[in-house]
Amino acid sequence: MTQTLALLLDAYRELNSKKLFWFTLAISCIIALAFAAIGIDQKGLSLLWWNIGDFGGFVNSDVIPKDQFYKTIFSNFGVSFWLGWLATILALVSTSGMIPDFIAGGAVELTLSKPVSRVRLFLTKWSVGLLFVGLQVAAFSLACFLVIGIRGGSWTPRVFLAIPIVLLFFSYLYSVQALLGLLTRSTIASLLLTLLFWLFLFLLNMADVIVLNGRETNVVKRESLVAKVERLETSTSKRLKETALKAAQAKARETAQAGGKTIEQAELDAITVPEPTKEEIAAASTSVREAKEAIVDGDAAKPKWDLACRAVVTSKTIFPKTSETTALLDRYLVKTLDIPTPEEKEDENVQAIRRQLSAADQRKVQKRMEELLRGRTESWIIGTSVLFECLVLGGACWIFSRRDF
Repeated sequence: MTQTLALLLDAYRELNSKKLFWFTLAISCIIALAFAAIGIDQKGLSLLWWNIGDFGGFVNSDVIPKDQFYKTIFSNFGVSFWLGWLATILALVSTSGMIPDFIAGGAVELTLSKPVSRVRLFLTKWSVGLLFVGLQVAAFSLACFLVIGIRGGSWTPRVFLAIPIVLLFFSYLYSVQALLGLLTRSTIASLLLTLLFWLFLFLLNMADVIVLNGRETNVVKRESLVAKVERLETSTSKRLKETALKAAQAKARETAQAGGKTIEQAELDAITVPEPTKEEIAAASTSVREAKEAIVDGDAAKPKWDLACRAVVTSKTIFPKTSETTALLDRYLVKTLDIPTPEEKEDENVQAIRRQLSAADQRKVQKRMEELLRGRTESWIIGTSVLFECLVLGGACWIFSRRDF
């Protein structure tokens, strides 16, 4: 145990000497102060003592409670953007040289001469990188906990769930970086390849969102078209029936007049005509035909969307889920609020998919998307990701144990 602590202390001193720890911590403090400078009340947002506005009534304390406002900023900006992107890049830069520097030029021989197993030595070096990130996240979470308590009026210990969630998210990438550093023995190569792997995960997540969006849009569009066909068939059937009835009544009058007779109104009202068939309705209404053709096209596209969704989800099952892991904080911290939002610019692919949908249908698609993404279980998100990480770390430990330095 003493040997492990000594190795941890030595590795942490190496990281601390690079000054990036204090640089990142300083930025975290600045972001926390900026977080505290933002206020919300019934009039809208404020920055220090300046009123910013309510942005058309979308952002004020009547729409978003104060505590939920600060929790949402902490989760979506503080964790997802700062800790989940910028701070993670700085942490990867700081830790990228740990393994390559350790196994280069005589440093590793001196350590291996000590009575410490190679697996424990490698995992100790790897754990220091997690310690680096853990201290950063803990400091930032503590500052935000105070801001949410003082400014939002809600003392929420769940804010500290950001520590294990962000650590877990970072460990996925850091395990890959450690393996690449061991294989390439290059700080730059391990960093760049890890960033490329992260970009691949990001693109895979984007593909998941786009494909899932397309599938749900197809379903909602079909539901809308079915309802539209029912309305059109009802109105068209009524119109055809009225036209047929008037024609029958006119023919009855003509027949009666030709025979020198008169026909009473009661006799005219007693005339009945058969209900129009669906074929007659479709032939009489272009809109019905087009809607039915669109339904057929949607039914033909459904198996393709289902196949694409299964393919993407299967691919995501193999790899770590970085975005879903950081998004877990929303489930435990932020309530689902029915907040009206102004129109936002979307990805071009999503715009193309949604182009023919009404605003109500678009909101329905968005709500279904949120429900589906939130419905993915923690066991799938974390379990499969940790399994990938264990395989990568196991491979790295096996290589480190068998390699001659």
